Amino acid sequence: MNAAVAAIIRNDKNEVLFTVRKHQPAAGLLDLPGGFVDMGETAEDAIIREVYEELSLKITDTAFLGSYTNKYVYCEIEYQTLDLVFSCLVETFENMQVADDVSGFVFRDPLTVKPDEIGLKSIREIVKDIG
Repeated sequence: MNAAVAAIIRNDKNEVLFTVRKHQPAAGLLDLPGGFVDMGETAEDAIIREVYEELSLKITDTAFLGSYTNKYVYCEIEYQTLDLVFSCLVETFENMQVADDVSGFVFRDPLTVKPDEIGLKSIREIVKDIG
């Protein structure tokens, strides 16, 4: 099983920051900032690195929220993942920009996001739980 991380980052309107997936699986659909944990890396270090790589945001605080299982299909191979979810605070949104495997971002009230707008099963479950 592979470990992955996902960030819940809220703005001052309590909206959640969603990314738009650039590549398959689920290209063009909503996701949460995050990604796979590298070998020898803690989950906390991974979420800080992934959010910076994807959005150029510097995390100032994290709090573990829970874990979710997922099946991640890449190049026709199914990977079992354990997604570790963190609530994160960031320094500022001023210099936010997309990079890495993200093609866009949007702040949304999680209660208004429909399940079919989200690309991955675990992320749908997370959004339902934080709504």
